[in-house]
Amino acid sequence: MDGVPCLRVPQCQAQKSLQSKGALDLSLSLVKDSDGTVLLPILASCLSQLDLQSFRTTVASDDDFEVSALQSKKGKGRASGSKLEKVLQDLLESHGERWTEELKRDIPRSFQRHGDLVLLGDTCFLLPLWENIGNQQLWSTVARRLGAKRLAKIRRISRDGFRSPEVTMLLGEHSWVKHVDNGISYEFDVTKCMFSAGNITEKLRVAGFDCRGETVVDLYAGIGYFTLPYLVHAKASRVHACEWNPNAVEALKKNLEANGVSDRCTIHQGDNRQLQLCGVADRVNLGLIPSSEDGWSVACRLLRRATGGVLHIHQNVTSPVQHSTAGDAPQKVSGKKADREVWRAWAEDTAKHFASLLKDFTGTRWTTNIQHIEHVKSYAPHVHHVVLDLECRPS
Repeated sequence: MDGVPCLRVPQCQAQKSLQSKGALDLSLSLVKDSDGTVLLPILASCLSQLDLQSFRTTVASDDDFEVSALQSKKGKGRASGSKLEKVLQDLLESHGERWTEELKRDIPRSFQRHGDLVLLGDTCFLLPLWENIGNQQLWSTVARRLGAKRLAKIRRISRDGFRSPEVTMLLGEHSWVKHVDNGISYEFDVTKCMFSAGNITEKLRVAGFDCRGETVVDLYAGIGYFTLPYLVHAKASRVHACEWNPNAVEALKKNLEANGVSDRCTIHQGDNRQLQLCGVADRVNLGLIPSSEDGWSVACRLLRRATGGVLHIHQNVTSPVQHSTAGDAPQKVSGKKADREVWRAWAEDTAKHFASLLKDFTGTRWTTNIQHIEHVKSYAPHVHHVVLDLECRPS
């Protein structure tokens, strides 16, 4: 997780609770965001012990708590952007070129950092004028200013079915990187695999599960985003990790070995709809967005016939656009309530659908129970990544 880890909360009162737990970084100030929430800086050493569920109970709030990253000056953000602008202006002027507002708008304002590699987005360095500077000099200057040794640029996510990134190395040859979240080491090839830092809250939540004695099936394992928390922190007895991207499988194998849990994981490479497993799972993770619906029938087949289990169903849920005026606090509260109502309606429909699927598959009735609905992150004011914890038991 790049930058300063922060807990986004709807009420300032939460600061006292965090401070009492010794998790608040007192060397930094809280930040008030434009949506009325507050970002509380968390000590990195306490991040792995942060229990969002118990914290919500402690402050007696029904609102959502999210862990996000506030970018430090050594990470990405305006401070780095302004310093980069200065060195690029000097570089261009040394080549006889004039600095313009158009060039200023063409330099990166945000980026991802993975160790000594910085990954730029696809909206920078598009003007032909940059070609007047040799690539080696340009990229070396950018990397040096950003405190990196390697530089790459991501253009888009390919439509190859694997969601592989289209990444070009600009400086440096080696493209494998290491990322550490919650004491878990993830290694991957940045040109072949995606890494989503935005799901840190869900990885922390999974790490807090008690899965001792359980068999878990992770239907969309990737490089081990959730497979590893289930094994390392939740202590699952066995995880079956399903993944069809061979590059992700290569990284997954490396990560299982690096974290010392390969002996408790079985990898199933290929389309999970062809998975030759049945009735083995106490828990199934369906961590695919925008929807994991293609795996719902598979999940039903995987649950233990006699005892059932719990499904963790990821989905992007769209809420209706709320019409409000700026600074209308009551409307903001109403909007959050409306979002939760939409999530609940989706969860209830999904629970009914699974009850029907399970009955069709087994020939007997099943009871489905909504245990929890977790808000992971928002992609837009009305598009939310949520997770439904659905308990499914034979009646």
